[in-house]
Parts: sequence; structure tokens; C-alpha cells
Amino acid sequence: MAAAFVGALTVFLAPDEWAGRLAFAISLVPFVGSLYLWSGFEAGGNALLGGEIAYATQIEWLEVGGRSVSWFVGLDGISLPLFVLTTFLVPLAILSAWTPVDTRQSQFYGLMLFMEANLLGVFAALDFFLWFVFWEAVLVPMYFLIGIWGGPRRKYAAIKFFVYTNAASLLMFIGFMSLVFALGDSVSSFALPEIAQAIAAGDLGTWFGIPPDRIAMVAFLAMFLGFAVKVPIVPFHTWLPDAHVQAPTPASVLLAGVLLKMGTYALLRFNFTMLPEQASMLAIPIAAIAVVSVIYGAMLALAQKDLKRIVAYSSVSSMGYVILGLVVFTEYGVGGATFQMVAHGLISGLMFMAVGVIYNATHTRMVGDMAGMADRMPVTVGILVAGAFGYMGLPLMAGFAGEFFIFVGSLSAPALPYAPVFTALAMFGIVIVAGYLLSAMQSTLFGPFELETDYEVGPAAFHDVAPLAVLLVAIIVLGVAPDIFFEMIRDAAVPVVEGVTIDG
Repeated sequence: MAAAFVGALTVFLAPDEWAGRLAFAISLVPFVGSLYLWSGFEAGGNALLGGEIAYATQIEWLEVGGRSVSWFVGLDGISLPLFVLTTFLVPLAILSAWTPVDTRQSQFYGLMLFMEANLLGVFAALDFFLWFVFWEAVLVPMYFLIGIWGGPRRKYAAIKFFVYTNAASLLMFIGFMSLVFALGDSVSSFALPEIAQAIAAGDLGTWFGIPPDRIAMVAFLAMFLGFAVKVPIVPFHTWLPDAHVQAPTPASVLLAGVLLKMGTYALLRFNFTMLPEQASMLAIPIAAIAVVSVIYGAMLALAQKDLKRIVAYSSVSSMGYVILGLVVFTEYGVGGATFQMVAHGLISGLMFMAVGVIYNATHTRMVGDMAGMADRMPVTVGILVAGAFGYMGLPLMAGFAGEFFIFVGSLSAPALPYAPVFTALAMFGIVIVAGYLLSAMQSTLFGPFELETDYEVGPAAFHDVAPLAVLLVAIIVLGVAPDIFFEMIRDAAVPVVEGVTIDG
């Protein structure tokens, strides 16, 4: 985090002509650091439920309302994979910006590194106030990246993104603070492990005469709605396509690859870990929302003609699988949902980058305007097709592993009535995904080249293709050897599952 913060300031002050290469070099420092943390990772269990926290650092900061706020950071099996995903995607996103970003480069790359620092803070913070500061700070660089370097409707998209997510944050904040006040003197700080364990111990009391079970349910709903916007879940998804279509390619990569995972990560940490009984009571409506997101997101993608909008709606569909995995409360369901967050981060990053490379060469993303791109850009097209297969859940790719774990966990879920029905409906979404992706690929990539331009359309530069190749390798490696992450994820997911009481 410190390397990214200092790097952001350094790049801000650097000349434009150096900014891209300097930002790429600096972004490798957090990546190497995260690999070092991964190599020495020895923690077990869930950080919020009494598990061992790796690299824990807690320093008293200030006092608010009689409770201490501290710089409390650390990693467990749920946060480490997302931490590594962030440091892995940022250098590739910066590399993908070298061709399209040609104005105010030092500011652009400085904001990218500033956003990385705050994203890492979201996944590492274990104190609510510290976490909330990072959570909100992420919005600022993304707002400027869309609003300054975006497409023709960039200001509208940036404001819509900021208003939606900021309003959702306020709702979430109110929900969480109601829990803190209802805990009274049983907690002395805003440390998330202390609060989670106090709730699990039954320390929630009355607040303004409201009984604890009602406070817990209201807090659950407020936080769920707040995080649902960030995921996004249908019907709170309308900001996402506008943000993606108007955002520059590197911002889209981080928006789909990491920012959406903030919502599902927060749902897992706050709703499903701290209030599992309320999640179990609402299992059927939450599962229904997840399935609707899968099917509706896929149907919307099927109707689009803009390649970037197709990938954006595909993300709405993919996040539905993650929500389904969480709500089934099984070892494979929760573990698979977390694994799918990483898998989708890699696959969506590849898809957005590939679409960006094609757009740089053709100046269009419209399916009806292109054909025969495979003859002009064979390497880029080959990687794009492979990424599409990853989205479809082709075996031996990361997407298949994540969805397989979720389906295994959801088919035998005692906490979710009618679990096989929800699973079958969600699996139907894979068929729709395959339909619209194959149709779009066939229309734009194969057949005779028909795009009329007054410039030559040819193979992309090495620095444009290299990030795509690296992402494809990572997708295959994670698909062939999912245990790289899944064992540590499952170890942290089991305590969450054990927090649910199954009637009967």
C-alpha cells in the first residue's frame, strides 16, 4: 500500500513522457510484495471468526464515541487472493493504457496507482473506520478516470457512478453503525473481529427500545442494499454499463476486475459472516435475486451490439453466480464464490483489454460494423476467443473451476430450500452466455474483412498484446490448478458455514 501511495505521488510529479513507464515499474513493487506475502502465508481460519491473521498490524489511532479506532490490517484466506489479484491486474492495466492514453498521462497513471493503494486497503483493513476510509477513497480516482479520459458521455457516467455508489455507502454505514450501537459496552473498538465475535456471542442488545433480532434484520437489509449496488445486483445495476462504456479501457479493467469484487467481498465479510442467521432467513429471496441477475444480465447482453456493453452485462450475470454461492452456506458454495471473484477478475480483465485493443485499431466496438478481424489481428483475436471460452466455463479454465465449485456447493445446500431448482435455473445462464458470446465472436472476428477505413488495420503492438497473453496464462493456470488458492479460501470459508443453524 505504501509503495502504491508513494508511487502515485511520484508519478503525479513526473513529466508526461515518463509517466507510463514509471507507473508500470512502480506497480511491480506491490505485485512482488504480494507474492512475497503469499509465499509466507501461514494463517488459518477466518480473520473475523477467531482465525489466525497473517501479517497483522494494529496501532491505536484515535477514539470515536468511546470506542478506539486503529490502523488494523492483516490477511486471511479470503482477503489474500483478492489482494494478489489487485496487484496482478494493476501493472497489466497500466501497460494497456500506453496506446490509448495520450493526454495528461502523469495524472492518469497517478490516479491508477492511488486507486490501487486504496483497493489494497479495502482487502487488508480489519477496523471498520479504516476500511470505510479506503472504501470511499476508491470512488475518487475512478470518478476522475471516467470523467476526464472517458467517452463522449463521460461526465454523465462518472456522476451516475459516484451518486449510486456513494448513496449506497451511506445506507451501508447506517446499517453497520446500528449494530455497533446495539452492542453497547460489549465492544471497545471498531475492530471487525471484535464486533463479529460479539454478535456471534449474542451480545446484541436493545437500542431505543428496538429488540436485537429486529436491529439485526434491519442492519442486514441496509448493508445488503448498500453492497448490492457495488456488486451490482439486478435491479441496482444500471450504473455499470454506462460506466464501462464511457470509461477508458484500463479503468474498465479495474472496475470489472476488482471494484465489483469489493461488493461481493463486503457481502461475505459483513452480511454472511456477521449475520448468518439473517442471511439464512432470507435465503430464498436472495437466491432468487441471484438467479434473476444471472438470467437477466445474460439476456441483456444478448440484446447488445456494443462489444464493451456485452462484456459489462456479462459481469452482472457472473456476479449472480457469486451471490448464489454465498447464500447456500456450504463449504464449496462460499469457497467457490470467493474463487469465482478471482476468476472473474482475470477473465473480465482479459475481455475488456482485448475489446480495447480492437477499438484502438478500428475505432469502433459495434458488432455490425466489423467482420474478419481474425485475418488482421490473429493473435489478439485468438486470445479474445480463448477469454470468451473462459467466460462460457470451458473446462481447465478458471471460470469453469469457480462455477463448478459453486454448483457442487449449491446442489446439496441444507440452508437453502429448493436449492436444486435455483442451481438448475442458474446453470441455464451458461447456455445464454455461450449463445451471445459465440454470436458476437462470429459476427466480428470471422468471415471477410469489411470495415471501411482510411488507415491500415493490422496486428497490435507488443505492449498491447503482452497483458492479454499474461492474463490468459493466469486463467489457464488457475483452471488447471485451482488448489493454488482454493485450499486457503476453503479454510477461511468453513467458519462462516459453521455459523449457520440448519433447522431440522
